[in-house]
Amino acid sequence: MNHFADRLLAAIDQKGSPVCVGLDPNLTRMPQEFRNGATVDEQLAAIRTFCRGVLDVVAPIVPAVKPQNAYFEALGPKGSALYFELISYARELGLLVISDAKRGDIGSTSAAYAAAHLRGEAAADSLTVNGYFGADGTQPFVDAAAETGRGLFVLVRTSNPSGTTIQNFTDASGKMFYQHMAEQVAALGSQCVGERGYSAIGAVVGATCPAEARELRETMPQQIFLVPGYGAQGATADDCCASFKADGTGAMVNASRSVLYPAGGDGADWKDAVQAAAKDFAADIAGAIARL
Repeated sequence: MNHFADRLLAAIDQKGSPVCVGLDPNLTRMPQEFRNGATVDEQLAAIRTFCRGVLDVVAPIVPAVKPQNAYFEALGPKGSALYFELISYARELGLLVISDAKRGDIGSTSAAYAAAHLRGEAAADSLTVNGYFGADGTQPFVDAAAETGRGLFVLVRTSNPSGTTIQNFTDASGKMFYQHMAEQVAALGSQCVGERGYSAIGAVVGATCPAEARELRETMPQQIFLVPGYGAQGATADDCCASFKADGTGAMVNASRSVLYPAGGDGADWKDAVQAAAKDFAADIAGAIARL
C-alpha cells in the first residue's frame, strides 16, 4: 500500500487501538539518570537513549509515534540529525511516524518545507501542517504527500485553551474560522482518497473540544483526525470518541506526557512504567470506542 491513510488504518487494525505516542523529550521531566548532561552532546546522548527506549517498549502496543520537532531543533543541527535518526529507528520497529513540525508558509516556501519533511528516505510518514496561509500555502504539501504516499494532518481546531480566541472568531454570517478551515481541508483532501474511503490529508482536532469535533466529523467525513489533548491536557477517552465515526474509525488519539512521564517512571524501571502507561492508554481508548 502506498497511500498513507490506508497504511495507517491497517496499522491500527493490527495493533488493536487507534493511538499514537508523542515523543516530547523534555530533559527536565525525563528520569533522573538523563538530567545531568552539561553539554549539548551529553544532552543529545540522553535524549537518544531515552527516546530509543520509549520506542522499544511502545512499538508492540501502538501503530504510530509523533516526534515533536521543537525539542530537537532546540539543540541545533545535531538535534535535527537526531530527529531524523529516531524517525528511521521507529520505522525499523514497524511504527508509522508523524513529524510534528507544524510547517506552513506561502506557496514557494511551503514547497521547500514539503521537500524537507515529506520527500526522501529520511522523511516521516506524515507531517503536521499549519493551513492558515490558505489553500495555495497548503497545496505544495498536498502535492508532495500525494506523490510520495505520505500524509498530512492540517491544524483545524487545536487543543490549547486560547485557541478559541482565534479559531472561534466568526464572520458576518456566523461561521467560525475553524469551520472555514475544515471546509478547506475537506476540499484539498478530496484529491487523494484511499481504498478505504479516507484521505491522506487529515486534520488536527483537539479532544478538549468534543462538541466541535462532532460537528467537524460531519464537515470532514473523509479525514482522519489526529486528536491531541488526552491525559495531561484533561480530555478523557470519551471526549476523544467525539472525533470517531460510529463504526470506530476516522481518528487517532495522541498522548505524550501521560505516557512518557508516568507516575513512578523516575527510577531504574522507567521503561516498565512507560510500557504500562502505553498499555493503559491504548486499552482506555479501545474501551471507549467499544462503547460507541
